Amino acid sequence: MKKNLFFVVFCLFFLSCEKKNKIENTVSAIPLEVKVARFDKIFFETSPKDLDEVKKEFPFFFPVGNDNSVWLNKMQDPIWRELYTEVQKKYADFEPEKVELESLFKHIKYYFPQTKTPKVITIISEMDYKNKVIYADSLVIISLELYLGKNHKFYQFPNYIKQNFEQRQIMPDVVSSFSLRKIVPVTDKNMLSQMIYFGKQLYLKDLLLPNYTDAEKMGYIPEQIKWCEENESYMWRYFIEKEMLYSDDQKLIPRFINPAPFSKFYLEIDNESPGQVGVWIGWQMVRSYMKNNEVAIADLLKTDAKEIFMKSKYKPKK
Repeated sequence: MKKNLFFVVFCLFFLSCEKKNKIENTVSAIPLEVKVARFDKIFFETSPKDLDEVKKEFPFFFPVGNDNSVWLNKMQDPIWRELYTEVQKKYADFEPEKVELESLFKHIKYYFPQTKTPKVITIISEMDYKNKVIYADSLVIISLELYLGKNHKFYQFPNYIKQNFEQRQIMPDVVSSFSLRKIVPVTDKNMLSQMIYFGKQLYLKDLLLPNYTDAEKMGYIPEQIKWCEENESYMWRYFIEKEMLYSDDQKLIPRFINPAPFSKFYLEIDNESPGQVGVWIGWQMVRSYMKNNEVAIADLLKTDAKEIFMKSKYKPKK
């Protein structure tokens, strides 16, 4: 009996790997080239007399009403110049990132054939960590000053925020921004809806970033993923016993959904837990739903949270 079960599991695993390899071969054959404009270099290396030419080429970076003196001062400001120098140390050669972007956009083209391949523009901005990447219809704007490495001297942020200021977070952040255009926004206020919404976002990363780890997709360090895996059953039981899934209590969102140094069970385990454990469990629900149902990705992104939960057959590992 055990031998037969092992054989079945092995066959399923083999078929799954074969399917993934077939998809990846098809993806890699998609003809696509990403155009990258290094606005950060163009701006800080432009002579003041040529500023108007830069403004004509990139008008969306120069709001109407600001005198040229604002931009000339920025070009020459010592702090901005130092930040530019640090960015160039890290990203003087953007070719490795361009290769990764091309792979990502090929995956997007495979799963969403009607999606245009955007132009990528790199910038140095105001360290707005909530908008590290902006994916517009025809543009992707990447703020490189937020990917210098979590221990960089410029970062005066809590650890749970700056741990994502790494090069390997660029692609997951691009997918997060892309997902805002694809996933139907949440209208229900209950926690389950929030869990499933972000679970869909992470499932997109499964498809679009197959060579990234779960920790990188989630924005965790490996130890935080391990903690979630080891405590999955406990967390699920806690949510069920406290009747949190369908609760509209908005205090649950900062406790279990929003980025935070830790999740708030109000128990001793809080100090060991990572933030956003509700998001992680929502991801496991969506994975279980897609494993147990024949559903196109476009349909998944439109399906409401309750239906996904009911049909997911989600059962935490013990």
